[in-house]
Amino acid sequence: MADLTQPRTQPDRARVIPLPPGTARPQTPAPAPKEPLWRDLVGDVLRRERRAQERTLKDVADAARISMPYLSEIERGRKEASSEVLAAAAHALGLGLGDLLSRAQGELTRQTGRSRGTSAAPYRGLCLAA
Repeated sequence: MADLTQPRTQPDRARVIPLPPGTARPQTPAPAPKEPLWRDLVGDVLRRERRAQERTLKDVADAARISMPYLSEIERGRKEASSEVLAAAAHALGLGLGDLLSRAQGELTRQTGRSRGTSAAPYRGLCLAA
């Protein structure tokens, strides 16, 4: 055991061991691209449809019986609207809730570059068959 009462004569030094030539350093994987938020997708669909119909925020908000600032927040993806509010906004534009959600899903598929039935990572869970 070292005598801690005696002063050290050499400072502590780290030992560096170089990698052999041709040894690659491990690369950290690139971060996975972020998927868009659902509220952004739904808001984009609502705004695109409203503009395609050349209608104002006020007109659609009045028809949906929601406030104009709230509809604006939904369109910009700032608010997570309830299914009731989304249905009202969709109906004000002549769409069903299913139409709105289907268009948002299509936009998600387009933006992430994935088709139905494929995923970015392999499934590693348990699969049961009857």
